[in-house]
Amino acid sequence: MPGKPLDALEARLRRELTGEVLFDAWNRGRYSTDASIYQIEPLGVVVPRTADEAVCAAEAAVAAGVPILPRGAGTSQCGQTVGAALVIDTSKHLNRLLEVDTESRTASVEPGIVLDELNARLKQFGLWYPVDVSTSAQATIGGMTANNSCGARSLRYGNMVHNVLEIETWLTSGETLACGAVPAGPPAGSARYRELVTKVRELHARERDEIEARVPKLQRRVAGYNLDLVSADAFNLAQLLVGSEGTLGLFRKIKLRLAPLPTHKVLGVVHFPTFYQAMDLARHIVGLAPTAVELVDRTMIELSRDIAAFRATMDKTIRGEPDAILLVEFAGDEHAAELTKLRRLSELMADLGLPGSVVEIVDAAWQRDVWEVRKAGLNIMMSMKGDGKPVSFIEDCAVPLEHLADYTDRLTQVFAKHGTRGTFYAHASVGCLHVRPVLNLRTEHGAKQMRAIAEEACALVKEYKGSYSGEHGDGLVRSEWIEPVYGTRLTRAFGEIKQAFDPKALMNPGKIVAAPKMDDRSLFRFKPDYQTTALHTGLDWSEHEVGPQNRGRGFAAAVEMCNNNGHCRKFDAGAMCPSYRVTRDEQHATRGRANSLRLALSGQLGKDALASRELYDTLALCVSCKGCKRECPTGVDMAAMKIEFLHHYHRHHRRSLHDRLVAHLPRYARAAARFAPLLNLRDRIPALAKLSEAVAGFAASRTLPKWRRDYFRATELPAADAASGAREVVLFADTFNTYFEPENLRAAVAVLTAGGYAVRTASASDGRALCCGRTYLATGMLEAARAEARRLLDALAPFAARGVAIVGLEPSCILGLRDELKKLCPGPISTAVAGAACTFEEFLVQERAAGRWSLPFRTSPYARALVHGHCHQKAFGVMPAVVSALKLVPGLTVELIPSSCCGMAGAFGYQPQHLEVSMRMAEAALLPAVRNIGADTVVIADGTSCRHQIHDGAQRSALHVARVLAAAL
Repeated sequence: MPGKPLDALEARLRRELTGEVLFDAWNRGRYSTDASIYQIEPLGVVVPRTADEAVCAAEAAVAAGVPILPRGAGTSQCGQTVGAALVIDTSKHLNRLLEVDTESRTASVEPGIVLDELNARLKQFGLWYPVDVSTSAQATIGGMTANNSCGARSLRYGNMVHNVLEIETWLTSGETLACGAVPAGPPAGSARYRELVTKVRELHARERDEIEARVPKLQRRVAGYNLDLVSADAFNLAQLLVGSEGTLGLFRKIKLRLAPLPTHKVLGVVHFPTFYQAMDLARHIVGLAPTAVELVDRTMIELSRDIAAFRATMDKTIRGEPDAILLVEFAGDEHAAELTKLRRLSELMADLGLPGSVVEIVDAAWQRDVWEVRKAGLNIMMSMKGDGKPVSFIEDCAVPLEHLADYTDRLTQVFAKHGTRGTFYAHASVGCLHVRPVLNLRTEHGAKQMRAIAEEACALVKEYKGSYSGEHGDGLVRSEWIEPVYGTRLTRAFGEIKQAFDPKALMNPGKIVAAPKMDDRSLFRFKPDYQTTALHTGLDWSEHEVGPQNRGRGFAAAVEMCNNNGHCRKFDAGAMCPSYRVTRDEQHATRGRANSLRLALSGQLGKDALASRELYDTLALCVSCKGCKRECPTGVDMAAMKIEFLHHYHRHHRRSLHDRLVAHLPRYARAAARFAPLLNLRDRIPALAKLSEAVAGFAASRTLPKWRRDYFRATELPAADAASGAREVVLFADTFNTYFEPENLRAAVAVLTAGGYAVRTASASDGRALCCGRTYLATGMLEAARAEARRLLDALAPFAARGVAIVGLEPSCILGLRDELKKLCPGPISTAVAGAACTFEEFLVQERAAGRWSLPFRTSPYARALVHGHCHQKAFGVMPAVVSALKLVPGLTVELIPSSCCGMAGAFGYQPQHLEVSMRMAEAALLPAVRNIGADTVVIADGTSCRHQIHDGAQRSALHVARVLAAAL
């Protein structure tokens, strides 16, 4: 579209809206992809603050002749939410729960509300919205409605089309209609409403025979428009809009049918020696009336075991090496009845020749953990490294359950015929499996494979009278297949529906009606001319250099691991993604950053994009929590990517004094400590605080860590007694605890010595204290960080070679030895040191488990410990060790605060430009939890910056675990 009409549209939107109006290349680039294989740059993006503003934006687009694309979380797998249009993002502001009627069990919501957020608010009423899609942490109700989403428990509750009662919809002709129940007989309402009802009834009557012959008799069918649900008698017009993918109108409000929360749930994990058996026997299991029967195949099992967040759950749940498992859930109000059903499942499997194949899970937490693995199915599959990925284009074909085994067997043969293999998981209960062949769509050959497999899969589905689109909609990848399955007459009827609702053809064009070819490579994310800039990286990214084509492009390949699934937009108790949680901006989600990096690396944002201020600002609010490294199932490590980016950025841009002071802290700390009284005056004299902000970039309203003249010295350690036979342990004395809070290190020494260990410290040959390089990494000074890492390795390698544990107190420092150290100095020495490194709590718990720690603790003066986990403790899965270590103290109740990042994040929260965001992160959960504690409660935070944030934000003191244990000796 020419520039002048778009310029005029942008100007009008800026005049009339209070929400964000985003027409720059960077924001349009971030909205050019969803979780599909496609990338189409939008003409502009609007983030309206109200439903009226959304309509105002849409009306402006109509006046300018610009297409309109409503968008929620942007997680569609078929390309529904990408297009050359004005994107209207409802997810940031249009997220209110408008009304709950407990008597009728209904709720009215705005389209941008996320399913998990909705259900969290409904829980107080004993209700939930039961279309529980696997992306419930980020999927919006508007997106689910437009897609006709289903979920794991559709066997009991049905799809969106069965649970949406009314949709208030704006049409491009200018009307807003309440589309809901239509009684039998002539329709009432406005002329436009009557016209639409009459038209769809006429189409239904005209095509009744074709509908009967063509529409699959399955629950899982979401292709085209739901014309089969229209009737000359009473029907619901909302059901025609469900699954319309934004092609008919803009949703303002949606009324939902709710269900009572099931009181009790049990889960059976059925193990199968062959995949075919799992598919063949699923129909017998469905006869037990479960709420869900979900498949997990061998590929997903193996990939899950390689993902840190899921490894423990899989080890606990899986017995042996099954070729597939089925997750069978029973739910209801009577616990005994559900247990009986679970026993019947075990009996059934024994009768079918598989005795002992069921792992029965009654514990709610264990069930939740298993379901989290299943919910992450797609993202787990996408964690495969290399250019070949499981591609979503036939992933939700559904067939009658009695044909499921034969269908999957023949489909596997199709994959083999075309030189590939497939992954299988999901809804065995309704014959709808998520099937993805592994293809490399960066090549012409891969695109041809996709076309050939699609043609044969479509023929198979038709043979079994199944549905080619069973759950994830049509979008760009499947709209062209509507006609082969539904026929020319119904396809023409769908076009007439589109014309009736959207006569200007401006609503999300190219989806369902008049679609492009699925394999048009010009629409792909990785287009035929896609290539990335060659970089000499500062960190080692070789684990991503899979295949000769990726040699030397490990960083780019790591960035490309983001498949846009949007899990970084969640709001649960994990760490990821702190900046998105408080801003709700696509730019500040892990996905937004990864997309920006990919576009910059591939030259799509200009030749200097990698060193641009725009990219710097995109990564500025990343607090390097490493939540994404653990919680993103594709393993996108944005903290490491930010380090790499800063390394390149500062080749072109001078570092600030603030960055240099932070980075070089380990090198001047000992000298500075001598002047502790003088330096600490900064927090006592307001003029000095203001000066420090103006000159060095430390916010005047913040206090700074207190320098200590009595800093920790290695000479304080008890003298070694070689004859005592005490086990050695190396205490890694980090800069922060050494010079600001030496009491923590002294407490650790006391505990370890009392436990019978000979505590050592490592030293460098130059006499300067050792450093992990964390402060240099935070500012992208990789050569300085590498120099510190080499000094550290020289000092620690002899201990690691002898099997001596290297114990640290500051999570970001000691866990850096397990992570960044290997990227800075790859090789067997760093691997050995990483293997020996552990947190203080991990060491105690490991030694106790090995029978080498028997020191009893006395009762603590505190009855309760309220624990805030450092982000890196969460990212590396060491929080269970923190809890276990505290529970060594008799009578101490331990409670975890369900917090994300504290917001201080090293030096991040000390900067004036980050102060507001820092405090909003803290106020999300941490500070409210610690403000009103009683005198019998101690706040625990192992991170130096976490303790400081708690002190500044809540005027509470927090302690390291070492001090609590030392006080209980």
